[in-house]
Amino acid sequence: MSNYLMQTYARQPVAFVRGEGVWLFDENGDKYLDALAGVAVNALGHAHPRLVQALCEQAGRLIHTSNLYQIREQERLAERLCALSGLERAFFCNSGAEANEAAIKIARLHAHNRGIENPAIVVMEKSFHGRTMATLSATGNRKVQAGFEPLVTGFVRVPFGDAEAVSALAVHHKNIVAVLVEPYQGEGGVQIPQADYLAQLRRICDENAWLLMLDEVQTGIGRTGTWFAFQHSDIKPDVMTLAKGLGSGFPVGACLARGIAAETFIPGKHGSTFGGNPLACVAALTTLQVMEDDKLLENATAVGAFIRADLLHRTAGLAGVREVRGQGLMIGIELDRPCGDLVKQALEQKMLINVTNDTVVRLLPPLILKREEAALLTEKLAGLIRAFLE
Repeated sequence: MSNYLMQTYARQPVAFVRGEGVWLFDENGDKYLDALAGVAVNALGHAHPRLVQALCEQAGRLIHTSNLYQIREQERLAERLCALSGLERAFFCNSGAEANEAAIKIARLHAHNRGIENPAIVVMEKSFHGRTMATLSATGNRKVQAGFEPLVTGFVRVPFGDAEAVSALAVHHKNIVAVLVEPYQGEGGVQIPQADYLAQLRRICDENAWLLMLDEVQTGIGRTGTWFAFQHSDIKPDVMTLAKGLGSGFPVGACLARGIAAETFIPGKHGSTFGGNPLACVAALTTLQVMEDDKLLENATAVGAFIRADLLHRTAGLAGVREVRGQGLMIGIELDRPCGDLVKQALEQKMLINVTNDTVVRLLPPLILKREEAALLTEKLAGLIRAFLE
């Protein structure tokens, strides 16, 4: 462990030097099954040949010019994402937190344009939107917020999955301008709401002239088996944020919008030095093309269903397993006790997993995961969970 790094992470005692597909290799040459994908980032796995080639070729042409000039790769990526989502305009940045900052600023600027001086945004308990001051204030996790007070004001919090609680706010909170919500909560424990939850929020927002803003930083770009998680419902958001899997490992984030939200920013109101540079946009364009060519949405749906079914079978009757849930390759196994020790135990078994919300084993493998690799994952993980609980 380096003495020169700020101690912001409780890092695992391993350093990886190369990757291939769903596998990572450490300094000793040992091979690990990656069921975390850099926390839903490496959609195409590691060292995908088409992505490597595209990045090398673009780096040899042009890496960065700044947004003072037109960037054709950025224009193509914006057009592609709008075609896939049905939204109209895109702003590019470098991370999910920055994308969510852009969404929050759109909501506030839209409110001020309407003459609302102290706008409020509805957010959810147990949500996670980032670690900048505004996004950690929007986040529903006290551990993330502690020590950074005073927090940014202007957020009204309700339970996740409770559309009636959102609707009730309209009676007394006349300054609400938007709802910011994850379609499925990731850091909150892979929480899946009722199927009509987003449709109910869409109706409430339409009735009150609020913006519906979806944080798809973790759920977007095929993670749940559709390009975006909202496509499991018959709705469209007004604003949507993306990052993580968009560049399959290369940092790139995006904030998409439609209608009045798409026209809110004007020159001088927002920006990013590095956002949407040619190299980042080529990474994203290549990721999207490979996903389409290799049918990775279908693969995420099929392999994710296999993992959930096989884990249910292998843990059937095992006291301590409360639920196996998820959508596509976003999967949570909730236990009846804190299980953070499983991360280290899995590492010792040459497998990378994650535990979130204290009691939920979270799986976010690369979207290229094959059925036979998934079977190895479920066999090893079920064995670890059984040994942990018994």
